[in-house]
Amino acid sequence: MEKSKMQKHVTVVGSVQIGFSVLGLMGAVAIFVALTFARGFTEYDDVAQTVLGFLSISLPVLVGFLSTLGLVGGIGLLVYKPWARYLVVVISALDCLIIPFGTVKGVYSIWVLVQDETIKLFNKAPL
Repeated sequence: MEKSKMQKHVTVVGSVQIGFSVLGLMGAVAIFVALTFARGFTEYDDVAQTVLGFLSISLPVLVGFLSTLGLVGGIGLLVYKPWARYLVVVISALDCLIIPFGTVKGVYSIWVLVQDETIKLFNKAPL
């Protein structure tokens, strides 16, 4: 059975979502390591210790959480789970704030996921 045009687009969106999410998870680890390393150079400055301590935890947790949601949503898209379409639309709206690549990815993903043919694909998919 040949895939329809929108099935191919959904596959691309799911794959791109998974790819960027894996990069995001690696970035979260890199942020944690870099900020923890930088914190080691500020042993005499209490303010810098506090700020870097807060950032070295909060930024990786935020990036890791959003990346995990994107990974789950991308996998859900590839198997046509209706909830994944909603999740990825929300994540894509947030992606639009990350100029320029996130904006391109977000706009394309939203365009694909709000098309009538795409909605029909997800509505006929088994839950």
